[in-house]
Amino acid sequence: MRLGSTALATGRVERRLAAILAADVAGYSRLMGADEEGTLDRLKALRRELSDPKIKEHRGRIVKTTGDGLLIEFASVVDAVRCAVEVQREMADRNGDMPSDRRIEFRMGINLGDIIKDGRDIYGDGVNVAARLEALAEPGGICVSRVVRDQVRDKLAFSFEDMGEQQVKNIARPVRVHRIVLGEKPVSPEPATGTLRRAIEFDPHYASALASAAFCHMRLHLSGWSKDLTKTSTRGSVWRVGQFRSPVTIRASSPGQHTCSLTSARTSTPRFN
Repeated sequence: MRLGSTALATGRVERRLAAILAADVAGYSRLMGADEEGTLDRLKALRRELSDPKIKEHRGRIVKTTGDGLLIEFASVVDAVRCAVEVQREMADRNGDMPSDRRIEFRMGINLGDIIKDGRDIYGDGVNVAARLEALAEPGGICVSRVVRDQVRDKLAFSFEDMGEQQVKNIARPVRVHRIVLGEKPVSPEPATGTLRRAIEFDPHYASALASAAFCHMRLHLSGWSKDLTKTSTRGSVWRVGQFRSPVTIRASSPGQHTCSLTSARTSTPRFN
């Protein structure tokens, strides 16, 4: 019998759009092998003191629990993302003084999709994709689908790193995955060493500044300053020398005309016009 057919036959099937958060404990088997009772006690305390109150605060519903995981349903994708971020940030604070081999760290995945509700359980690709996103997340991290990123990026002040399309198990089409940046600046996928890296998108209006940046990069490299530059301005005007974290500023004095300058405590300021 196919999934959900019992509910369909009895008229109890309910289909709706929902935000799904899947979470599990990274390295659970290792933690249990090292200290079974202590790990269980700490997990219970974390649920009682942190995760369950946060889920309730953000109007989530715990669908099911496993030994090391949770499946949670939210009516609002904004609530789902807020809940995940707050839990992960507080978990990081709690783990600050804990030895790395004893830390309990969650991996989380969030998807927005159509689900089938059967009693208290839920099914469907919306749930399956959330579980695959969770498997792609790093310990302490959160991965979301593209639709989640699109829904919340203008509502929440979080940054996202595009991880590209990922082919995941039992999902027919590739899933576009984004990582929520927690506590650090978003970084683009790493290109070949020694190339100009673009950390974030910039306005095409400033495309000529890129040519000036490349020129500055060449001059600085020949001067022994650095191997690469990393762009850190949304307007394409401020770059940093990756090796020394010193600002390289590209200023447009007129259309197509830019001035490059770098300042560092190591030496005087070179300027290239």
